[in-house]
Amino acid sequence: MPEAINRQILLKSRPVGEIKDSDFEHVSTPIPTIGDGEFLARNLYLSLDPAMRGWMNDSDSYIEPVQLGDSMRASSVSIVVESNNPDYKPGDKVVGMGNWQDYVVYGPKDMHRLIPKGLPLPLTNFLSILGITGLTAYFGFLDIGEPKEGDTVVVSAAAGAVGSVVGQIAKNMGCRVVGLAGSDEKCAWVKDELGFDACINYKTQNVAKELFKNCPNKIDVYFDNVGGSILNDVLGQINVHARISICGAISQYNSREMPPGPSNYLTLLTKRSKMQGFIVTDFVARFPEAVQQLAQWSIEGKIKHKEEVVDGLENAPVAIHKLFKGTNQGKLIIKVADEA
Repeated sequence: MPEAINRQILLKSRPVGEIKDSDFEHVSTPIPTIGDGEFLARNLYLSLDPAMRGWMNDSDSYIEPVQLGDSMRASSVSIVVESNNPDYKPGDKVVGMGNWQDYVVYGPKDMHRLIPKGLPLPLTNFLSILGITGLTAYFGFLDIGEPKEGDTVVVSAAAGAVGSVVGQIAKNMGCRVVGLAGSDEKCAWVKDELGFDACINYKTQNVAKELFKNCPNKIDVYFDNVGGSILNDVLGQINVHARISICGAISQYNSREMPPGPSNYLTLLTKRSKMQGFIVTDFVARFPEAVQQLAQWSIEGKIKHKEEVVDGLENAPVAIHKLFKGTNQGKLIIKVADEA
């Protein structure tokens, strides 16, 4: 074993408002042992995602909250080091739901899958374009948004890991795509590098006025990553039979009180439109389909993406703040160990 200990970062207290460093505890424990049908993997990379803020709350949701005293949950890419499962051999690379720690034990019923060998893409891609990020964009846009050629598509958090992929899929399908991002630099990247037709800086521009100007045929599909006032502005300009895919609401995750609901919600009735939330694990049986298509688009240069890799497991509690401040450049990933 390359390490004699298993470093862990535990959830010490449930955050109130913004996440604090004191909400976590760093400990060292023995490397876990495995039972029948299990395998032990060493984490190489961990994903940092906005949804993790919700997992820290003791509330009813689509997934059980992380318990106090447990290692923080995270998607991970890891390498098998010991196995009692004939389908996983030492040296195999896997992507699954791991934790903020050096080693993870996977059982037969845990969420994990083998990473194909020989694919000409880096391992970190399995936490970004080929991981939960890309899968979320793929299913949330195509299955919930039901886009058609010629549709006008609006994407919030367009420079983010999910939104940037959604917009590029939409362009590949012949849609007009308008993004929203939080800086001129991000808007320039979205337009000049990713090919969006327009991008609105929601921090400096009037969102409702800019949507009216940049969506002359109104809005057919909205992929929502932020909620709040932007969702309300979009609802005021949707077409008949519009589709709104609710992926997240990062503008509200640190709120101490429930925000008011959108005042324009009745347009869903008058426009006979659909607004639907989703969780990417609803589509787990179709993950291979999405990975194959996303990998093909990526290799062909039809989808570009950024990754920001922060070195060191110990830096996860600090790095996660980047998600809520909007300072990360692309998919945020923690490097835990070298791949070799």
